[in-house]
Amino acid sequence: MAARQIRIAMNGVTGRLGQNQHLVNSILAIRKEGGIALSNGDRLVPEPILVGRNAEKLEKLAAAHNVAEWSTDMAAVLADPSVEIYFDVAATAGRLPRSLQAIEAGKHIYLEKPIADTLEDALAIARAADKAGVKNGVVQDKVFLPGFRKLRKLKDAGFFGRVLSVKLDFGWWIFDGEMHPAQRSSWNYKKAEGGGLILDMFPHWRYMIDGLVAPVTAVTCRHSTVTPKRRDEAGRPYDVDVEDEVAATFELEGGALVQVSSSWATRVRKDDMLTLQVDGTKGSAVATLHRCFIQPEVATPKPAWDVQTKLDQDLFAHWQEVPDVDPFKNSYRCGWELFLKHVVEGTPFPSPLLAGAKGLQLVDACYRSNRERRWIDLPELTL
Repeated sequence: MAARQIRIAMNGVTGRLGQNQHLVNSILAIRKEGGIALSNGDRLVPEPILVGRNAEKLEKLAAAHNVAEWSTDMAAVLADPSVEIYFDVAATAGRLPRSLQAIEAGKHIYLEKPIADTLEDALAIARAADKAGVKNGVVQDKVFLPGFRKLRKLKDAGFFGRVLSVKLDFGWWIFDGEMHPAQRSSWNYKKAEGGGLILDMFPHWRYMIDGLVAPVTAVTCRHSTVTPKRRDEAGRPYDVDVEDEVAATFELEGGALVQVSSSWATRVRKDDMLTLQVDGTKGSAVATLHRCFIQPEVATPKPAWDVQTKLDQDLFAHWQEVPDVDPFKNSYRCGWELFLKHVVEGTPFPSPLLAGAKGLQLVDACYRSNRERRWIDLPELTL
């Protein structure tokens, strides 16, 4: 058994998401465990090169995690023939030129979602990667979370029968900076910096619904800004110019509808901040990030409806939890392992950049639907 090193330029990992999930819990965790087993028995060991604009942050991060290389010169890193993969989790604004530069340098490319600001830019990246013949992918971490993996197994087993309807409910309370500091960076609320709830979260909803239920074929959407003023990390006031509350309906292949509620201004009183309920003729399921509950047709009760009497029923007790069978693995790491094997061995990868473009297709359609106050079809995308 031999160790085969693969060098990865990682751009933007000084940020919270990049550092915690992609660097520490994925690439460095794989490296710490001796790499990934390949089909020939060798171990594939990732070696990151940290790339960014702030030398002080890069040096500090590299020292803290025993990373040998970092650089503020992206062009020099991309010119190094030993670097095989370019990964980008830096700000969405500017991802188009960075990605095209990496593709032109012949690097395989892996991007956080959304892969660009617009559908046109997303398709430009995907088409450039396809033309260059480099392997490519977009991060789709949510489908690897335990609750949604359980939901996928239910679908594959035919548990639902014919799907009747779907409900996706997402939200939590983001402080505005007056009483408590906000839990999200201020750029999330600025259009010029790639902010907005639709751009941030609806690419997730696209691949989740496409993969866990059925392809999305049309959307109608309304959005609003319910918290128009906030304070940034330094306590300075600023005006919010993006949406923070969204209500949408997706139409699926086959005709079922998905009710989508998304908010950065709602207080949580449900199973989790993200829940996905699928109702079918043979059974229903409610999945959260880590748990999944089912109610099959043969065990569906008849709740009493009585406006004269206070409800004294534990409706949650009628649901059975799907047990944990598979060991938990970080959802971002799951995607990385698949992509690394895809690059080295050519094994299938479920989310190429074209899948990332589908997320932007939904984003653009949501904004257009809100402007025109109507349904927008989502035709099949091709390179």
